[in-house]
Amino acid sequence: MKIAFAADHAAYALKEVIKKYVEEKGYEVKDFGTFSEESCDYPDFAHPAALAVEKGECDFGIGMCGSGQGMQITLNKHQGIRAALCWIPEIASLARQHNNANFLVLPARFISEEEARRITDAYLSARFEGGRHQRRIDKIPVTPL
Repeated sequence: MKIAFAADHAAYALKEVIKKYVEEKGYEVKDFGTFSEESCDYPDFAHPAALAVEKGECDFGIGMCGSGQGMQITLNKHQGIRAALCWIPEIASLARQHNNANFLVLPARFISEEEARRITDAYLSARFEGGRHQRRIDKIPVTPL
């Protein structure tokens, strides 16, 4: 399994922690940046990571920024992405189980490293339940005008 990572400067330190954490669990990582704490713009990293997931080059992604909002909004502009902003493990589990979220988004300035690990574990261990949830997911993409 390959995970796409994307973060801005506010989440650089947490990205490095969680990236190492998932690598230790045996996941392969593709890091789309950022690569320092120098001020930058989250869309510059979100879009390439989203495209990698949409194209099947990565199985899913983990994105983060200060609040998580900008990263989630940007990722969800892509038709094939279902990015879920998760601040507790239960939300992460439900995002996979009910929404088949293919991008976990973490609010780096609002959670501890330990909480980020727990949220990541919950996301990675949850499985999509299908059934009525698939019917709802099928209704998400917007048909072009």
